[in-house]
Amino acid sequence: MSNIRGRGLQANALGMFDTVVMAVAGSAPAYSIAATTAVLVGAVGLAGPAALPYCAIPMLGIALAFSYLGRIDVNAGASYSWVGRTLHPFLGFISGWALVISATIFMVAGSLPAGAMTLSLYDEGLADDTALSTVVGAAWFLLMLLVVLGGARLTVRAQFLMSGVELTLLALFAVLALFHTGNADTFDWSWLGFGHFHGVAGFASGALVAAFYYWGWDVTSNLSEETRDSRRTTGLAGLIGVGIVFLLFEVFTIAVNVILSSRQIEENDANVLGALGGEIWPGWGGKLLIVAVMLSTIATLETTLIQVTRSLFAMGRDRTMPSALGRVHRTWNTPWVAITVVGGVALAMFIASNALGSVGDILSDAISAIGLQIAVYYGLAGLAVVVAYRKMLLRSPADFLLGGLWPLFGAAFMFWIFVESLSELAPAAIVIGIGGLAVGLVPMLWYWKQGSDYYRPARLDATRTVAAVYVPDDLTVPNARVHEGLSTDF
Repeated sequence: MSNIRGRGLQANALGMFDTVVMAVAGSAPAYSIAATTAVLVGAVGLAGPAALPYCAIPMLGIALAFSYLGRIDVNAGASYSWVGRTLHPFLGFISGWALVISATIFMVAGSLPAGAMTLSLYDEGLADDTALSTVVGAAWFLLMLLVVLGGARLTVRAQFLMSGVELTLLALFAVLALFHTGNADTFDWSWLGFGHFHGVAGFASGALVAAFYYWGWDVTSNLSEETRDSRRTTGLAGLIGVGIVFLLFEVFTIAVNVILSSRQIEENDANVLGALGGEIWPGWGGKLLIVAVMLSTIATLETTLIQVTRSLFAMGRDRTMPSALGRVHRTWNTPWVAITVVGGVALAMFIASNALGSVGDILSDAISAIGLQIAVYYGLAGLAVVVAYRKMLLRSPADFLLGGLWPLFGAAFMFWIFVESLSELAPAAIVIGIGGLAVGLVPMLWYWKQGSDYYRPARLDATRTVAAVYVPDDLTVPNARVHEGLSTDF
């Protein structure tokens, strides 16, 4: 490798609390509820509250997979590295590419609501203007781009502010919803069963949307090279993050079913949470929850930028993408080339999105497409942990369940919803989802022919892991056996 390896990311910048905050912010509770509830209701109707817990069970299996793999391979590329070193380098690249593409698509899917929410604070009519929403959303995106460029510590400080206000407002309205009267419907325990899914394909399409709800907690793994005691911290923070956002998602999905009519949900497709707030607390409620959604959206733009730029950094370092992507800024210790490239591509997509229709139309197709890509890289990680720990799974019941059976179930579930949902999705969502993955074959084959070391990996085997503390690239001493691109633990 060249001088790229000489400087690493900002080591030991984050602790456990910081990482949990990032996990919750990555899943963006308020944004996910506001932007995705209408899509979920459109897919499964009253079965939304059932889709979330049924998807949470396999999602915890994937979180366990990330936790176990993070113990034996500290790498900003996360599943890109793990899958490549256990299953096959081609599958590893596709795993990393799926994250890159899904995160890039989300730049539009997330920035548009951020712009619309900001405008709606002044005039609700302005929020329907896609072009104006794009401009304001792009401004928020650029601000978050600068924050991410400034380093991990600056990023976490911004998250404390935004996520703190967001979670406080959500907790307040969760309590107020319990005492709300004049509801559109009455809670029914059948909402938590299978009766409202209308068949297996309906369940799969609901689970695919539910996967988008949870997506983002794994940003902790992409921050592993910047986290203290990362072999333990990143995985545990991801599990805690999934638990917290599940509770919030379930409470508010039930509240939407109870308080809002189907017509209100349809009319407020990209702002269901604002409509819910207006019903719970007429006058101020809608505005306050719009603030929560706006902050949540901006916060998750930040964590998504971290995921895509750290993944591209790892790919550039391994020369499976242009090596310039692996360059680190001398002052801020951030992958500035990757950040700049992502910013340029996302801004171009903002302009193109204006030709695709309303904010709601763009969100619906983008969420489904991202769901397909999430299913791919989560599913591959679930398989990777079983291979990496295959010689240790029978050592104890806990290893068998938590490091093998549960992640394997999570992987099987992800692949199943990928296949089953194809028959239910709109053609545009399939083209975006599958086409985005197919584009990755071009750089994969090109850099494979160029002889990247990534395609000749040191195999990842938990039984051969060196029990050593992670040392960042810029603090190494000559001949130290520490993280150096591919051979992380050997």
